[in-house]
Amino acid sequence: QLQLAESGGGLVQPGGSLRLSCLLSGTTLDYAIGWFRQAPGKDLEGVLCISPSGDTTNYADSVKGRFTASRDNAKNIMYLQMNSLKPEDTAVYYCAAPRSLFFRETCSSEAAQYGYWGHGSQVTVSS
Repeated sequence: QLQLAESGGGLVQPGGSLRLSCLLSGTTLDYAIGWFRQAPGKDLEGVLCISPSGDTTNYADSVKGRFTASRDNAKNIMYLQMNSLKPEDTAVYYCAAPRSLFFRETCSSEAAQYGYWGHGSQVTVSS
C-alpha cells in the first residue's frame, strides 16, 4: 500500500525558511509528487509538482521565486523548500501521489488526480 508522510512543519517568523519532507513508501515505482496547501477557511491549493526526473511545475504564482521542490529518488524523499515565508503562507501542507498507475509520473494541479495523500504538516508564519 502506497503511503506518504510529511514532516518538517512548524512555526516560523516572516522572512524565515522551512523545509518540508515527504517520505514515499510501499512502492518501488517512481511517482510524480504534488504539493498542496489549505489555509484556514480556504480551498485546497496546488503549489508545486515534481516529476520523477526532477522537473518541477509551479501552480501558485504567490510562491514563485520563494518555494522550490526537489527529490532524492534513492531515499524516496521529496522536499519542499520554502524561503521568504509570509503570513499568508500559513496553511496545512500536503504531499500527494497520482491515483492512476498509468499516469503515476504525470504532474497535475488538480487535487482530484491524486489518490494518495500524506496526513498534512502545519506551517504557521507569524511574528
